[in-house]
Formats: sequence, structure tokens, C-alpha cells
Amino acid sequence: MEEQVPGAMGSSASLALRFGQTCFSCASLLFMCLDIEFYSYTTFCFLVTVMGLVIPWSLVLVLVDAYSVFVKSLDLQRRNLLMIIIGDLVLSFLSLAAACSTASVADLLLDVGRSFCPAKLCSRFQLSAAMAFLSWFLSFSSSLFNLWLLPSL
Repeated sequence: MEEQVPGAMGSSASLALRFGQTCFSCASLLFMCLDIEFYSYTTFCFLVTVMGLVIPWSLVLVLVDAYSVFVKSLDLQRRNLLMIIIGDLVLSFLSLAAACSTASVADLLLDVGRSFCPAKLCSRFQLSAAMAFLSWFLSFSSSLFNLWLLPSL
């Protein structure tokens, strides 16, 4: 019997990580898209694009984890787990880059003055960046847990 790594694919902790990642990604996208002015800056468009990639990835893995936890434990194969780890790492670094760039541009726009970005709008952009940071943290931790499980397969 193989050792169960907490947070690895197929565990209830992994389901919680994926569900949190999905919620934070959706919240980041929602806060960014509440106003139609996000497309005037490339970094905000980058965050919307990355969150648009992270949400379906997370939803599929939430469904796989939920099936594994509630219905039947899936037999993980090395190749499938490796693809999940690579996908997680790529999307986590993309979401980190998008969150950092969005936070820095929103902070810069607040420092420059209200003519570029009203305070309410910039605070919404900062909130979107914070949600993207939280999504990155959960995605990266999930990929590390799965990387920890990989040698035992």
C-alpha cells in the first residue's frame, strides 16, 4: 500500500487546495472585470488571460479530486501525475507573474494620481491582484505536494 501524502492528488486536502484555488481565481477575475477599463493596460489583460486559463484547469482537477475522494480512489500513474505537476507549475508561475505585474501597476497608478486611476478602481485592481496571489500560493503548494508524491509511484 502506498503512502498517502497530505495535499497530493486524490486526497481531501488536495480537493480543498483545488477548490480554494478555483475560488480565488474566480474572485480575481471577477474583481478585475467589474469595470470595463481593465483592457487599457496590458498587465491587467495578462491577469485576465492567465486567470482564464487557471479556472478551467482548477475546475477539472477539482472534479477529479472530488471523484477520487467521494466515489473511488483513482490509481495515479506516473505520467499523468507528471503532466499535472508541469501544468500546475506553469500556471502557478504565470499567475505569480500576472499578480506581481498587476499589483505593481495598480500601486504605480495610485502613486501617480487620480487622473489615471480613481481610488475605487485601483483598489479593485489591487484586490484582484491579492486574490491572484492567493491562487498562486495554493497552486504552487499543490504542485509541490504532488512533486513530493512523484518518487513513490
